[in-house]
Amino acid sequence: MRIAVLDGDGEELALISSILRPLGHDCQAFTRGSALQREQLRETFDLLVLDWQLPDTTGPEFARWARTTLKDRVPMLLMTQRHEEEDIVEGLAAGADDIIVSPIRAGELAARVCALMRRAYTQQPPDDQTWGRYHFLPSRQRLEMDGVPVVLTQKQYNLALLLFRNMGRVLSRRYLLESVWGISSAMETEHMSRSLDTHVSRVRAALQLRPDSGYRLAAVYGQGYCLEAVDTEASSLA
Repeated sequence: MRIAVLDGDGEELALISSILRPLGHDCQAFTRGSALQREQLRETFDLLVLDWQLPDTTGPEFARWARTTLKDRVPMLLMTQRHEEEDIVEGLAAGADDIIVSPIRAGELAARVCALMRRAYTQQPPDDQTWGRYHFLPSRQRLEMDGVPVVLTQKQYNLALLLFRNMGRVLSRRYLLESVWGISSAMETEHMSRSLDTHVSRVRAALQLRPDSGYRLAAVYGQGYCLEAVDTEASSLA
């Protein structure tokens, strides 16, 4: 999972990253809210960890911005040294999903992050996942459309399954390349960008992902791609 950590304290940033990375999370550090805001508009994160006091904003203010601006409801964990009930209420009312009180304890932080991830991203069953006319059997790397097997390469299959599992969510190009190809460096991401577009095009064609099929795979300018469910009855009346 990709986690953005926003904290004005460099030592605390390093501590949080050292706790979460061994759990398999990719942590990206930010010291200013404005920098994370810019990145959020073009990148995909699975969780935001926000400090309360920041150089250019506060954790609650950033949470309010995220809830009113971002299309995706990204889970947010707010860190604070405040112990008063009204401060906890303010953080939750601003849009945070959970609050952890500093000083950070490694076991508690790991447990709260895992709990947030479980609630936000329900574990997918190993087999038999169906969305409309599309039936995935992940354990066998098999996809059927209207009961007929669809021939895809492994990368195309993994890409299709990732898109369906994140229905309605904008996935950045970097997120897709990291998740399907295991690519993380900026140079490799840029080099593989055209290959990603080719794979998306082939998945779209093979699965007929257009509005009259009930699902639309759309490019989102400056970000990546989004698979959306379409109300075909409403579309036909428009």
